[in-house]
Amino acid sequence: MSAPTPASSPAPVRDVRPARPRRRRPGSGWVPRQHGAWAMLVVPPVVGGVLGGWSWRHVLLLVAWLVGYLAYHAAGLWLRSGRRPRYRGPVVTYGAVGLVLLAALLAVAPRLLVWAPAFLPLLVVSLVASVRRADRSWWNDTVTVLAAALLTPVAAGLGTGDPAPRTVWTATAVLAAYFLGTVPYVKSLIRERDDPRVRRASVAYHLVVAAVGAVVHPLLGCVGALLALRARLVPHRWPQVRPAVIGAGEVVATLVVTAAVLLVV
Repeated sequence: MSAPTPASSPAPVRDVRPARPRRRRPGSGWVPRQHGAWAMLVVPPVVGGVLGGWSWRHVLLLVAWLVGYLAYHAAGLWLRSGRRPRYRGPVVTYGAVGLVLLAALLAVAPRLLVWAPAFLPLLVVSLVASVRRADRSWWNDTVTVLAAALLTPVAAGLGTGDPAPRTVWTATAVLAAYFLGTVPYVKSLIRERDDPRVRRASVAYHLVVAAVGAVVHPLLGCVGALLALRARLVPHRWPQVRPAVIGAGEVVATLVVTAAVLLVV
């Protein structure tokens, strides 16, 4: 019996299984990937510094706050990973530097300890969200926004002047309302862009904020109306907008809101 010819030999079976999508590996913990968070971190203490009168202590506050954020981000990533050793370095390094800066800040401004009851629960809630891998949840986003907004009165209290409490808390409320609005807006463009309920919630929230802002000052009402228009148009006209474009738009919107706050208060 002769050997089979090449023409009669069975063809080799190719592996036609679809390639597995590459999973996006989390960062190392040293450099946060949430680039949009920096505006939310910087604007409140800057506004507070302007309202309270600049002091050299604001530099220490801002550096300690930013290093604290780096430590918080690294700790959250470490907790979400199941405490993997590869993420321990940023936690220890940023945590140690942050504690030194915090100690220096409290040494020159011990009255800042009065804010501990406000910040500690927010920090605990957010870290619990990291343990539960719910760092992208609505409630965790709300907690982080509130913590950032509170830097406005903290910075105002470190100044050389004596701003009216109503002025400081009005600025705090406006910034908190704006940054809270970025939560549903950004979700309607990225993670939950296929959910019409998120788009409707984003528009409704911005309309309410615009109405309340108009009562406080016409300029705030105008800015709020523009943000509501953005929340309505962008997800419908540009549903596939790139994150870089979203980030650029957020920078512009943040600058406009910051300018409005400083002009009004």
